[in-house]
Amino acid sequence: MKKKEAFKFEFESYSSIKDLLVEDQGLLNSAVEAATGAYAPYSKFRVGAAVLLSNKTIVRGSNQENAAYPSGLCAERVALFSAAANYPKETMNSLAIYSPDLKSGEEVFSPCGACRQVMSEYEIKQFADIRILIMNSSGGIWLIDRAQSLLPFAFRFPKLK
Repeated sequence: MKKKEAFKFEFESYSSIKDLLVEDQGLLNSAVEAATGAYAPYSKFRVGAAVLLSNKTIVRGSNQENAAYPSGLCAERVALFSAAANYPKETMNSLAIYSPDLKSGEEVFSPCGACRQVMSEYEIKQFADIRILIMNSSGGIWLIDRAQSLLPFAFRFPKLK
């Protein structure tokens, strides 16, 4: 007998940044600021990201495109890789993501599969969840408790611990 199972995850939805904890407001504001540094001449879709570390440092990143298209990098990975390279002993507590360029009628956007894989692996590496905050251009926010919720079948090496 075939059995179908649905994957579900819970998230919180907010209509204003003012409804969040002060620390989360600051992190999202850092992501908004980071989006101004995006280089997106091809997609015209600017994204800013900000990682909050356990020592309260915020590391920002923005998407960086390139004419050799696969050579660019998403804002999430720019911020995560920079945090890991510059603060290797710190835990990544939260990741805020923002884009000012959503099309009319779109409520929220989501990290790409490659970014989801990177987030998931950092959770495994640090033995701690990374909270994800995603804000759209009209101020709507999703709060997701752990990155692995976004990628239930993440690629893993069996002995990665």
